[in-house]
Amino acid sequence: METWRATYAGILPEGALARMREKNHRANWSHLLQGHRSGLREGELVMVAEEAKAGVVGFVSAGRVRSAIPGYDGEIYTLYVSPDFQNRGVGSKLLTGSFRKLEACRIHSVMLWVLARNPSRFFYEASGGLIVATRKERFWGVVLSELAYGWPDLARTLNRSSDGARAD
Repeated sequence: METWRATYAGILPEGALARMREKNHRANWSHLLQGHRSGLREGELVMVAEEAKAGVVGFVSAGRVRSAIPGYDGEIYTLYVSPDFQNRGVGSKLLTGSFRKLEACRIHSVMLWVLARNPSRFFYEASGGLIVATRKERFWGVVLSELAYGWPDLARTLNRSSDGARAD
């Protein structure tokens, strides 16, 4: 919740952010990871970054593309890093790790949606993502612009990142 509140302050309605409860989100993720509800489908993944004293400091979920964008067969559904751990390489490791896992599932290209006003969009640009689509979505009664960032060739992206390129 801390990540949402820090990232989306001034973007999403303050009342909606204030009503968010960590225990509700924690319970939803716990159920998903334990295979309850619909569970993870084949080709989907969740990766977590932990720090000894702080516990979970970031996570990523990904799988087959949910939004039909021509040329993309994979999607990063969520990628969050605690504000205290941003700009330390956590996001890069999660993104690259998810790319490797998706490639192992025969996914060759990946995209993700991000709010256009989200400052983290620059992380995706620094990670080699290209803007490949835009859309408008309604969040808590507010219509906001979203950008789709894409990596059209995971093999090429992973070769570049293994050559020492760092995104954050």
